[in-house]
Amino acid sequence: QVQLVESGGGLAQAGGSLRLSCVVSGSISRINAVAWYRQAPASQRELVASFTSGGSAYYPDSVKARFTISMDNAKNTIYLQMKSLKPEDTAVYYCNANIRPQYSTFDYTLWGQGTQVTVSS
Repeated sequence: QVQLVESGGGLAQAGGSLRLSCVVSGSISRINAVAWYRQAPASQRELVASFTSGGSAYYPDSVKARFTISMDNAKNTIYLQMKSLKPEDTAVYYCNANIRPQYSTFDYTLWGQGTQVTVSS
């Protein structure tokens, strides 16, 4: 079974930093694309970072220059480095990946379980 397992959320002061991790667990052939989303209370889920193989990273203006998406291929781990955190960054953060399982000819999109990030003033 292939699944995404998140960690790294918690409490931070405004101006602080956190790094979220998302491990792609299981036997896979390749990762085609990765992304991070967040959902604040009473708000819709929004994209905060994405990267497609062969392309470039995307960030909305709300997090640009503060958040960085990256991947460690040896560990099959996706990261979201968050700096200069603001109270409005408070949300549940979800990793997302489009993958091809080992021995498969089809691709699948998977979600992590979510991790809470809380930023205080």
